[in-house]
Amino acid sequence: MSRLRALAALAVLTIAGTLMAIIPAATASAATCATSWHSSAVYTGGMQVSHNGRNYQAKWWTQNEAPPGTSGVWQDLGACGGSTPPPGGTCNHPNWVAGTWYPAGSVVRYTNGLYYIAEHDNPGYDPTISTWYWDPYSCGSPPPTDPGDFVVTEAQFNQMFPGRNSFYTYAGLVAALNAYPAFTNTGNSTVRRQEAAAFLANVHHETGGLIHIVEQNPANYPHYCDSGQPYGCPAGQAAYYGRGPIQLSWNFNYNAAGNALGLPLLTNPWLVENDAAVAWKTALWYWMTQNGPGWMTAHSAMVNGAGFGETIRSINGSLECNGGNPAQVQSRVNRYQQFAGLLGVPPGANLYC
Repeated sequence: MSRLRALAALAVLTIAGTLMAIIPAATASAATCATSWHSSAVYTGGMQVSHNGRNYQAKWWTQNEAPPGTSGVWQDLGACGGSTPPPGGTCNHPNWVAGTWYPAGSVVRYTNGLYYIAEHDNPGYDPTISTWYWDPYSCGSPPPTDPGDFVVTEAQFNQMFPGRNSFYTYAGLVAALNAYPAFTNTGNSTVRRQEAAAFLANVHHETGGLIHIVEQNPANYPHYCDSGQPYGCPAGQAAYYGRGPIQLSWNFNYNAAGNALGLPLLTNPWLVENDAAVAWKTALWYWMTQNGPGWMTAHSAMVNGAGFGETIRSINGSLECNGGNPAQVQSRVNRYQQFAGLLGVPPGANLYC
Protein backbone atom coordinates (compact mmCIF):
# COMPACT_ATOMS: atom_id res chain seq x y z
CA MET A 1 0.00 0.00 0.00
CA SER A 2 1.35 3.42 -0.89
CA ARG A 3 2.15 5.95 1.84
CA LEU A 4 -0.36 8.33 0.23
CA ARG A 5 -3.05 5.69 0.40
CA ALA A 6 -2.12 4.88 3.97
CA LEU A 7 -2.31 8.51 5.07
CA ALA A 8 -5.70 8.90 3.43
CA ALA A 9 -6.99 5.98 5.47
CA LEU A 10 -5.47 7.51 8.59
CA ALA A 11 -7.30 10.79 7.96
CA VAL A 12 -10.60 8.94 7.67
CA LEU A 13 -9.89 7.12 10.92
CA THR A 14 -9.09 10.36 12.73
CA ILE A 15 -12.29 12.04 11.62
CA ALA A 16 -14.41 9.02 12.45
CA GLY A 17 -12.76 8.59 15.81
CA THR A 18 -13.56 12.20 16.68
CA LEU A 19 -17.17 12.25 15.64
CA MET A 20 -18.46 8.81 16.55
CA ALA A 21 -18.36 9.73 20.22
CA ILE A 22 -21.44 11.89 19.79
CA ILE A 23 -23.73 9.02 18.81
CA PRO A 24 -26.47 8.81 21.39
CA ALA A 25 -26.81 5.52 23.20
CA ALA A 26 -29.93 3.46 22.82
CA THR A 27 -31.55 2.46 26.06
CA ALA A 28 -33.86 -0.28 27.21
CA SER A 29 -34.88 -1.73 30.54
CA ALA A 30 -33.84 -5.25 31.43
CA ALA A 31 -37.48 -6.35 31.42
CA THR A 32 -38.21 -5.04 27.92
CA CYS A 33 -36.36 -6.35 24.89
CA ALA A 34 -34.26 -3.73 23.15
CA THR A 35 -34.08 -3.46 19.37
CA SER A 36 -33.04 -6.78 17.88
CA TRP A 37 -29.37 -7.23 17.03
CA HIS A 38 -28.61 -7.20 13.28
CA SER A 39 -25.38 -8.33 11.65
CA SER A 40 -25.06 -5.32 9.34
CA ALA A 41 -25.76 -2.66 11.97
CA VAL A 42 -22.97 -0.72 13.68
CA TYR A 43 -23.08 -0.48 17.48
CA THR A 44 -21.02 1.84 19.67
CA GLY A 45 -20.36 1.89 23.42
CA GLY A 46 -23.59 2.12 25.44
CA MET A 47 -25.97 0.97 22.70
CA GLN A 48 -28.27 -1.90 23.67
CA VAL A 49 -29.74 -4.77 21.65
CA SER A 50 -31.68 -7.94 22.28
CA HIS A 51 -30.75 -11.38 20.97
CA ASN A 52 -32.31 -14.77 21.71
CA GLY A 53 -34.41 -13.39 24.59
CA ARG A 54 -31.64 -11.46 26.36
CA ASN A 55 -30.53 -7.81 26.38
CA TYR A 56 -26.91 -6.86 25.79
CA GLN A 57 -24.99 -3.57 25.92
CA ALA A 58 -21.99 -2.78 23.68
CA LYS A 59 -18.82 -1.75 25.52
CA TRP A 60 -17.19 -0.34 22.39
CA TRP A 61 -17.59 -0.19 18.59
CA THR A 62 -18.73 -3.48 17.07
CA GLN A 63 -20.36 -4.90 13.97
CA ASN A 64 -21.23 -8.42 12.88
CA GLU A 65 -20.49 -10.10 16.24
CA ALA A 66 -23.67 -11.68 17.56
CA PRO A 67 -24.20 -11.40 21.32
CA PRO A 68 -22.84 -12.77 23.58
CA GLY A 69 -19.85 -12.91 21.23
CA THR A 70 -16.27 -13.94 21.98
CA SER A 71 -14.36 -10.64 22.13
CA GLY A 72 -15.94 -9.33 25.33
CA VAL A 73 -17.62 -6.42 23.55
CA TRP A 74 -21.12 -7.38 24.77
CA GLN A 75 -22.24 -7.03 28.39
CA ASP A 76 -25.10 -9.40 29.24
CA LEU A 77 -27.94 -7.40 30.84
CA GLY A 78 -30.13 -10.42 31.50
CA ALA A 79 -33.32 -11.94 30.13
CA CYS A 80 -35.96 -9.77 28.50
CA GLY A 81 -39.62 -10.31 27.70
CA GLY A 82 -40.86 -11.53 24.34
CA SER A 83 -38.93 -13.27 21.63
CA THR A 84 -36.28 -11.99 19.29
CA PRO A 85 -36.84 -12.53 15.57
CA PRO A 86 -34.02 -14.18 13.65
CA PRO A 87 -31.40 -11.74 12.31
CA GLY A 88 -32.34 -10.40 8.89
CA GLY A 89 -35.84 -11.84 9.08
CA THR A 90 -37.67 -8.65 9.99
CA CYS A 91 -37.16 -4.91 9.71
CA ASN A 92 -36.43 -3.55 13.17
CA HIS A 93 -34.02 -0.65 12.66
CA PRO A 94 -34.27 2.82 14.25
CA ASN A 95 -35.95 5.75 12.56
CA TRP A 96 -33.66 8.16 10.72
CA VAL A 97 -33.06 11.40 12.64
CA ALA A 98 -31.66 14.48 10.87
CA GLY A 99 -28.45 15.71 12.46
CA THR A 100 -27.56 12.38 14.08
CA TRP A 101 -24.12 11.03 13.23
CA TYR A 102 -24.35 7.72 11.34
CA PRO A 103 -21.18 5.67 10.77
CA ALA A 104 -20.87 3.52 7.64
CA GLY A 105 -22.98 0.38 7.97
CA SER A 106 -25.81 1.99 9.95
CA VAL A 107 -29.31 1.00 8.82
CA VAL A 108 -32.25 3.35 9.36
CA ARG A 109 -35.95 3.58 8.58
CA TYR A 110 -36.71 6.78 6.66
CA THR A 111 -39.95 8.80 6.85
CA ASN A 112 -41.19 7.11 3.65
CA GLY A 113 -41.15 3.75 5.46
CA LEU A 114 -38.19 2.43 3.46
CA TYR A 115 -34.81 1.40 4.83
CA TYR A 116 -31.37 2.74 3.94
CA ILE A 117 -27.80 1.73 4.79
CA ALA A 118 -25.02 4.31 5.27
CA GLU A 119 -22.27 3.79 2.71
CA HIS A 120 -20.19 6.59 4.26
CA ASP A 121 -20.09 8.24 7.66
CA ASN A 122 -22.43 11.23 7.63
CA PRO A 123 -24.13 13.70 10.00
CA GLY A 124 -27.69 12.62 9.32
CA TYR A 125 -27.99 13.57 5.65
CA ASP A 126 -31.34 12.84 3.97
CA PRO A 127 -31.13 9.29 2.50
CA THR A 128 -33.31 10.20 -0.49
CA ILE A 129 -31.13 13.19 -1.42
CA SER A 130 -27.60 12.25 -0.36
CA THR A 131 -27.34 9.08 -2.41
CA TRP A 132 -23.54 9.05 -2.17
CA TYR A 133 -23.91 8.57 1.59
CA TRP A 134 -26.92 6.24 1.59
CA ASP A 135 -28.08 3.21 -0.39
CA PRO A 136 -31.52 1.58 -0.33
CA TYR A 137 -31.50 -1.47 1.92
CA SER A 138 -33.80 -4.49 1.87
CA CYS A 139 -33.76 -5.33 5.55
CA GLY A 140 -36.30 -8.09 5.19
CA SER A 141 -33.68 -10.26 3.49
CA PRO A 142 -30.49 -11.37 5.21
CA PRO A 143 -27.20 -10.44 3.59
CA PRO A 144 -25.78 -13.06 1.23
CA THR A 145 -24.22 -15.86 3.26
CA ASP A 146 -24.21 -18.84 0.92
CA PRO A 147 -22.80 -19.30 -2.59
CA GLY A 148 -26.23 -19.20 -4.20
CA ASP A 149 -26.68 -15.54 -3.17
CA PHE A 150 -23.39 -14.21 -4.59
CA VAL A 151 -23.31 -12.88 -8.16
CA VAL A 152 -20.10 -14.84 -8.87
CA THR A 153 -20.39 -18.62 -8.87
CA GLU A 154 -17.61 -20.86 -7.62
CA ALA A 155 -17.01 -22.06 -11.18
CA GLN A 156 -16.58 -18.47 -12.36
CA PHE A 157 -14.29 -17.71 -9.42
CA ASN A 158 -12.12 -20.70 -10.30
CA GLN A 159 -11.99 -19.55 -13.91
CA MET A 160 -10.87 -16.08 -12.83
CA PHE A 161 -8.11 -17.43 -10.57
CA PRO A 162 -6.98 -20.77 -11.99
CA GLY A 163 -3.56 -20.69 -10.29
CA ARG A 164 -4.54 -19.12 -6.99
CA ASN A 165 -3.04 -19.97 -3.62
CA SER A 166 -5.23 -22.53 -1.84
CA PHE A 167 -5.53 -20.06 1.05
CA TYR A 168 -7.86 -17.82 -0.98
CA THR A 169 -10.96 -19.98 -0.94
CA TYR A 170 -14.30 -19.19 -2.49
CA ALA A 171 -15.93 -20.22 0.78
CA GLY A 172 -13.80 -17.65 2.60
CA LEU A 173 -14.98 -14.91 0.25
CA VAL A 174 -18.64 -15.88 0.64
CA ALA A 175 -18.25 -16.00 4.44
CA ALA A 176 -16.92 -12.43 4.37
CA LEU A 177 -19.88 -10.99 2.47
CA ASN A 178 -22.08 -10.41 5.52
CA ALA A 179 -19.56 -7.87 6.83
CA TYR A 180 -20.74 -5.44 4.12
CA PRO A 181 -24.16 -6.47 2.78
CA ALA A 182 -24.25 -3.62 0.24
CA PHE A 183 -21.28 -5.12 -1.64
CA THR A 184 -22.53 -6.54 -4.98
CA ASN A 185 -26.01 -6.06 -3.57
CA THR A 186 -26.64 -2.47 -4.67
CA GLY A 187 -28.33 -1.42 -7.89
CA ASN A 188 -29.58 -3.59 -10.74
CA SER A 189 -28.16 -6.92 -11.85
CA THR A 190 -25.67 -5.29 -14.25
CA VAL A 191 -24.28 -2.91 -11.62
CA ARG A 192 -23.94 -5.70 -9.09
CA ARG A 193 -21.94 -7.84 -11.50
CA GLN A 194 -19.83 -4.91 -12.63
CA GLU A 195 -18.88 -4.24 -9.02
CA ALA A 196 -17.92 -7.89 -8.48
CA ALA A 197 -15.81 -7.84 -11.66
CA ALA A 198 -14.13 -4.57 -10.62
CA PHE A 199 -13.32 -5.79 -7.11
CA LEU A 200 -11.92 -9.11 -8.28
CA ALA A 201 -9.95 -7.51 -11.12
CA ASN A 202 -8.20 -5.18 -8.67
CA VAL A 203 -7.64 -8.07 -6.27
CA HIS A 204 -6.10 -10.06 -9.12
CA HIS A 205 -3.72 -7.20 -9.86
CA GLU A 206 -2.75 -6.64 -6.22
CA THR A 207 -1.92 -10.29 -5.52
CA GLY A 208 -0.68 -11.63 -8.85
CA GLY A 209 -3.84 -13.63 -9.36
CA LEU A 210 -4.49 -14.43 -5.68
CA ILE A 211 -1.06 -16.01 -5.37
CA HIS A 212 0.53 -13.73 -2.77
CA ILE A 213 -0.88 -13.70 0.75
CA VAL A 214 1.75 -11.35 2.15
CA GLU A 215 3.93 -8.59 0.74
CA GLN A 216 6.89 -9.97 -1.17
CA ASN A 217 9.51 -7.46 0.02
CA PRO A 218 10.43 -8.28 3.66
CA ALA A 219 12.77 -5.26 3.74
CA ASN A 220 9.65 -3.06 3.92
CA TYR A 221 8.17 -4.80 6.96
CA PRO A 222 9.62 -2.59 9.75
CA HIS A 223 8.57 0.56 7.93
CA TYR A 224 4.82 0.01 8.33
CA CYS A 225 4.69 0.96 12.02
CA ASP A 226 3.73 4.54 12.84
CA SER A 227 4.86 4.69 16.47
CA GLY A 228 3.26 8.13 16.82
CA GLN A 229 -0.18 6.56 17.09
CA PRO A 230 -1.57 6.53 20.66
CA TYR A 231 -1.91 2.74 20.53
CA GLY A 232 1.58 2.25 19.08
CA CYS A 233 2.56 -1.06 17.53
CA PRO A 234 1.66 -3.72 20.12
CA ALA A 235 2.33 -6.63 17.77
CA GLY A 236 5.89 -5.42 17.08
CA GLN A 237 7.66 -3.00 14.77
CA ALA A 238 7.69 -5.42 11.82
CA ALA A 239 4.17 -6.84 12.18
CA TYR A 240 2.06 -4.58 9.93
CA TYR A 241 3.27 -5.50 6.45
CA GLY A 242 0.90 -6.00 3.53
CA ARG A 243 -1.49 -8.93 3.79
CA GLY A 244 -4.60 -10.16 2.04
CA PRO A 245 -6.36 -9.48 -1.26
CA ILE A 246 -5.72 -5.69 -1.14
CA GLN A 247 -2.53 -5.95 0.92
CA LEU A 248 -3.59 -4.23 4.16
CA SER A 249 -0.56 -2.32 5.51
CA TRP A 250 0.39 0.01 8.42
CA ASN A 251 -0.64 -0.24 12.06
CA PHE A 252 -3.30 2.47 11.75
CA ASN A 253 -5.02 0.60 8.94
CA TYR A 254 -4.95 -2.65 10.92
CA ASN A 255 -6.42 -0.72 13.85
CA ALA A 256 -9.15 0.88 11.75
CA ALA A 257 -10.06 -2.34 9.95
CA GLY A 258 -10.06 -4.27 13.20
CA ASN A 259 -12.37 -1.75 14.86
CA ALA A 260 -14.72 -1.82 11.88
CA LEU A 261 -14.81 -5.61 11.69
CA GLY A 262 -14.79 -6.35 15.41
CA LEU A 263 -11.46 -8.18 15.14
CA PRO A 264 -8.22 -7.76 17.17
CA LEU A 265 -6.11 -6.95 14.11
CA LEU A 266 -3.91 -4.40 15.89
CA THR A 267 -2.69 -6.99 18.38
CA ASN A 268 -2.98 -9.98 16.06
CA PRO A 269 -2.39 -8.85 12.45
CA TRP A 270 -1.48 -12.45 11.54
CA LEU A 271 -5.20 -13.24 11.44
CA VAL A 272 -5.22 -11.69 7.96
CA GLU A 273 -2.76 -14.28 6.64
CA ASN A 274 -4.15 -17.22 8.60
CA ASP A 275 -7.94 -16.89 8.18
CA ALA A 276 -9.30 -16.63 4.64
CA ALA A 277 -12.59 -15.00 5.70
CA VAL A 278 -10.70 -12.35 7.70
CA ALA A 279 -8.42 -11.67 4.73
CA TRP A 280 -11.41 -11.13 2.44
CA LYS A 281 -13.14 -8.97 5.05
CA THR A 282 -10.17 -6.58 5.20
CA ALA A 283 -10.29 -6.21 1.43
CA LEU A 284 -14.01 -5.48 1.58
CA TRP A 285 -13.41 -2.98 4.39
CA TYR A 286 -11.06 -1.00 2.17
CA TRP A 287 -13.29 -1.33 -0.91
CA MET A 288 -16.47 -0.28 0.91
CA THR A 289 -15.28 2.39 3.35
CA GLN A 290 -11.95 3.91 2.33
CA ASN A 291 -11.38 6.65 -0.26
CA GLY A 292 -7.63 6.08 -0.09
CA PRO A 293 -5.91 8.61 -2.34
CA GLY A 294 -9.08 8.97 -4.43
CA TRP A 295 -12.24 11.04 -4.11
CA MET A 296 -14.69 8.24 -3.30
CA THR A 297 -14.75 4.63 -2.22
CA ALA A 298 -14.34 2.00 -4.90
CA HIS A 299 -17.84 0.76 -4.08
CA SER A 300 -19.31 4.21 -4.71
CA ALA A 301 -17.40 4.49 -7.97
CA MET A 302 -19.04 1.36 -9.31
CA VAL A 303 -22.60 1.81 -8.02
CA ASN A 304 -22.89 5.54 -8.76
CA GLY A 305 -21.56 5.47 -12.32
CA ALA A 306 -18.13 7.03 -11.81
CA GLY A 307 -16.58 3.99 -13.44
CA PHE A 308 -13.78 1.48 -13.02
CA GLY A 309 -11.07 4.12 -13.39
CA GLU A 310 -12.01 5.66 -10.05
CA THR A 311 -11.55 2.33 -8.29
CA ILE A 312 -7.93 2.40 -9.45
CA ARG A 313 -7.54 5.93 -8.11
CA SER A 314 -8.96 4.89 -4.73
CA ILE A 315 -6.46 2.06 -4.49
CA ASN A 316 -3.24 3.55 -5.86
CA GLY A 317 -3.90 7.20 -6.76
CA SER A 318 -1.24 9.10 -8.64
CA LEU A 319 1.18 6.18 -8.49
CA GLU A 320 -0.81 4.85 -11.44
CA CYS A 321 -3.40 7.48 -12.41
CA ASN A 322 -2.85 10.74 -14.32
CA GLY A 323 0.00 9.18 -16.26
CA GLY A 324 1.74 7.74 -13.17
CA ASN A 325 1.96 4.24 -14.61
CA PRO A 326 -0.20 3.68 -17.71
CA ALA A 327 0.93 0.06 -18.07
CA GLN A 328 -0.40 -0.82 -14.61
CA VAL A 329 -3.68 0.95 -15.31
CA GLN A 330 -4.03 -0.93 -18.59
CA SER A 331 -3.35 -4.23 -16.82
CA ARG A 332 -6.19 -3.56 -14.38
CA VAL A 333 -8.54 -2.45 -17.16
CA ASN A 334 -7.78 -5.56 -19.22
CA ARG A 335 -8.53 -7.81 -16.29
CA TYR A 336 -11.75 -5.94 -15.48
CA GLN A 337 -12.96 -6.25 -19.07
CA GLN A 338 -12.19 -9.96 -18.97
CA PHE A 339 -14.07 -10.52 -15.72
CA ALA A 340 -17.04 -8.37 -16.77
CA GLY A 341 -17.32 -10.46 -19.92
CA LEU A 342 -17.17 -13.64 -17.89
CA LEU A 343 -20.08 -12.37 -15.76
CA GLY A 344 -22.05 -11.38 -18.86
CA VAL A 345 -22.11 -7.59 -18.43
CA PRO A 346 -20.58 -4.67 -20.35
CA PRO A 347 -17.68 -2.92 -18.58
CA GLY A 348 -19.33 0.51 -18.77
CA ALA A 349 -17.71 3.88 -19.33
CA ASN A 350 -14.80 5.70 -17.63
CA LEU A 351 -12.41 2.76 -17.50
CA TYR A 352 -9.26 4.84 -17.05
CA CYS A 353 -8.04 7.32 -14.48
